[in-house]
Amino acid sequence: MYRVFCESYDNYIVSYDTPCKRADYRYIITRPFELIRDVGRYQAEQAGETLLYKQLCDLLFYMAANLDRYPRMRAFLWTLESRGIKAQHYGIVPEVHLEEQTKLTNSFLSLLYWDDTD
Repeated sequence: MYRVFCESYDNYIVSYDTPCKRADYRYIITRPFELIRDVGRYQAEQAGETLLYKQLCDLLFYMAANLDRYPRMRAFLWTLESRGIKAQHYGIVPEVHLEEQTKLTNSFLSLLYWDDTD
C-alpha cells in the first residue's frame, strides 16, 4: 500500500507542474503527503514539531477515527506506523480539509492515479 500511495501521489503531483496550478486547493491540501513520501523528511519535521508535521498527524488521526467509512485506511495506517509515521491529534486542521485529504488518499489507494505503463 505504501508503494501504491507514493507512486500515485507522484503521478498526481505531476498534474500540478505549473506555478499557476500550485495555487489550487487540491494541490495545497496535499502538502502533508510529502512527509509520507519522504520518511527522512518526516523525521526532520517531527523533530522540529513543524506545522506540516502537525497537519499530517491530524490527518492520520482523522483517518484512524473514520475507519468505518474508509476501511482501506486500516492497512495504510499500519504500513505508515511500521515506518514510524504515527497519528496524533493537534486539532489545527479544519475537518473539511481532513475529509478531502482522506478522500484523495482513498483515491490513491484505489489506483485512480496509478500509472501502469512503466
